[in-house]
Amino acid sequence: MKLPELEKPEKYVGLYIFDFGDHTGVGFTAEEVAELLESEKYQDGKVYKIHKAYPDGRLELKGVPSETFQLEAGMFFYSSEMETARRDFKGLVNLAVKSSPPCRAKVHLAKYEDDKLVVALIYPAEYDGEFSSWLLDGGYRTVGAAEGGVGAVQRYYDRQPEILDRHQLFGQSETISRTGSELLSSLKLAVQR
Repeated sequence: MKLPELEKPEKYVGLYIFDFGDHTGVGFTAEEVAELLESEKYQDGKVYKIHKAYPDGRLELKGVPSETFQLEAGMFFYSSEMETARRDFKGLVNLAVKSSPPCRAKVHLAKYEDDKLVVALIYPAEYDGEFSSWLLDGGYRTVGAAEGGVGAVQRYYDRQPEILDRHQLFGQSETISRTGSELLSSLKLAVQR
């Protein structure tokens, strides 16, 4: 895979490289990659996330399976006391007010049949690493058990808990995603941004 030279490689960290087979494009957002992979023409493209960039132009990449862009991941914080669960829920919502999350996400305060309570944070799977960093950087802490991942989301949905409270989080992206014809018209460009 041959990549173009980038003027300011550090501004591409967190963005994606899409390998179309006959050429590559650098600088796609997660939303743009998801749209490309949903199309019949580009469903077999290979995707790499840019994790680090060096002043000499080298990039540290990580391959991302295309299925990742079709899944939800999440983090689940459990409690047996309503007061603790409400505090965890409010703490997560307040964190999003102080510091925008990496992308749109939903937060539920839910109760299972066995009186176990959970604060569920659910988001697109391609942002899993970013959400972990966001929670750590924001100092979000809970006292109970916790789990995360794609499988945890499916188990949560399968158990069909009673949702007691919910909140939608909105991410504030610095990079605006293109869609439809605007995205398709720029695919031959080696550098997208």
